[in-house]
Amino acid sequence: MLLDLEAVMAAKLGIHNIVQLCFFSSLLLVPLVSGGRATTATTGGGSGGGGSSQKLNVQNHLKNLNKPPVKSIKSPDGDIIDCVHMSHQPAFDHPDLKNHKIQMKPPNFHPEGKILADSKVSSSSSPVAQLWHQNGRCPDGTIPVRRTKKEDILRASSIQRFGKKKQKSFPQPSAKPLPDILTQSGHQHAIVYVEGDKYYGAKATINVWDPRIQQPNEFSLSQMWILGGSFGQDLNSIEAGWQVSPDLYGDNNTRLFTYWTSDAYQATGCYNLLCSGFIQINSDIALGASIYPLSNYGSSQYDISILVWKDPKEGNWWMQFGNNHVLGYWPASLFSYLSDSASMIEWGGEVVNSESDGQHTSTQMGSGHFPDEGFGKASYFKNIQVVDGENKLRAPKDLGIYTEQDSCYNVKTGNADDWGNYFYYGGPGRNPNCP
Repeated sequence: MLLDLEAVMAAKLGIHNIVQLCFFSSLLLVPLVSGGRATTATTGGGSGGGGSSQKLNVQNHLKNLNKPPVKSIKSPDGDIIDCVHMSHQPAFDHPDLKNHKIQMKPPNFHPEGKILADSKVSSSSSPVAQLWHQNGRCPDGTIPVRRTKKEDILRASSIQRFGKKKQKSFPQPSAKPLPDILTQSGHQHAIVYVEGDKYYGAKATINVWDPRIQQPNEFSLSQMWILGGSFGQDLNSIEAGWQVSPDLYGDNNTRLFTYWTSDAYQATGCYNLLCSGFIQINSDIALGASIYPLSNYGSSQYDISILVWKDPKEGNWWMQFGNNHVLGYWPASLFSYLSDSASMIEWGGEVVNSESDGQHTSTQMGSGHFPDEGFGKASYFKNIQVVDGENKLRAPKDLGIYTEQDSCYNVKTGNADDWGNYFYYGGPGRNPNCP
């Protein structure tokens, strides 16, 4: 646990998040490619030969995740979206949710304040949707679940760690981190944050791109974090945004995602619906599915709007996508600190810097361009707000900024009537000033 003040502050400045999923399987003897050379991962996590039992464990885990569908839809990107009866979703595998009664809508619909606008590029364009919508929709009473494949599980370090983040050390925020700390953490950020109050939610409109990923074990994401706790072993976090993660999904598509944990990513929580916890009530939006369309440099721009807030009556944390899609909620019983309120909110980007060839990664954050390039070229968050104790959306006060190496990825804040509080962020990673 982080006990000293310096370590606590380190965690509070936003360097506590996703860790790369391992690029080898400890489940089976499977060939992998690393740095252009074929290697073999040895069997782990058990005694003796164990190959057949491990195969059986993988099949059992697939069966637990892939509930029997009412209907299945083949997405143009190769995904299978299963329409699963709402009462059969993975959430109810959680021991504390066996007898949970599904809330079909929050008692207080959403916080008062500026209404979320559906994502679009101009007044005449249609909202951003998901690619699988081109081939069908799920019927009422079901939820769309991206089907997990055997190969997805085999990319993880173990069955138990599939769909989870790995706990990692936190770098110093009070001054520029030392290079060895950067190397140890392997993660870099460009974020803005607020702290010092009680927060009951947050929202943002997030520009969507398809950043280039250098190595399969790296990722790039843009999200908001809702955080509570001591920022040590018992950190509570709710996260939502978009990500490109070849290890998790097996491709380079830009996907909507969520995450939650109540113990600093140790044992609880997961991405999307890859474990029990988040209860989905919406039949239109699939967590983990590809977002479409995406922004183009110097051309059309697209964004998604996300709102997460705590229902004052029941205490559950709800998520809304755009103006029309209340996706579902994280029950208050999943959390300790967040059962009351959040103590910090963050918005921004994160990448994994594995330095696989001894140099800084060229994995892009956001659009892959620096904030100074502005609209149409740099990625942005706009209309960032927090939810106060009266269930009202308001502008965040005293925004802080954090980056490890601003020559690799950076952030620049601003304020405008139509964008509210906003910031541009991101960068190319490796460049002449970021060796």
